[in-house]
Amino acid sequence: MDNNINTLDELNKGCCMGIDSLNIIIPKIDESKFRNLLEKQLIEYKDLSSRITDLYKEYTDTDIHETNLMTKAMTWYGIEMDTMIDKSISNVADMFIKGTNMGIIEGKRLLNNKTMDKKVHKICKEYVKMQEAYLDKLKEYL
Repeated sequence: MDNNINTLDELNKGCCMGIDSLNIIIPKIDESKFRNLLEKQLIEYKDLSSRITDLYKEYTDTDIHETNLMTKAMTWYGIEMDTMIDKSISNVADMFIKGTNMGIIEGKRLLNNKTMDKKVHKICKEYVKMQEAYLDKLKEYL
């Protein structure tokens, strides 16, 4: 598979995981400052996913890969289980820090190991930079 297509697919899957997770957790958060942070992150994931999808169309006419139903179900189940016992902001921040770290690792792995066009490289760097910015913000809630 073309490195550009593969990179965009992986980035979009990361965005979709973030979107799915945030859509599950945001309704559970009562504290407004933390909820606002998560809502801003959700907006950024959606915007980035949209731009990734648009760029994807420059490389292929097939549909971009998103998270499958099983992954969505496992995400929902994991969040439900993790928040059943501990609904604290610290626990939720910890969960999202772990997910964000996985996104950073995947983004860095793509940047370090794939040859890609400048546009794809740029959006991959944006993905990592956005993840890193939210990682720092989430740490404040531990």
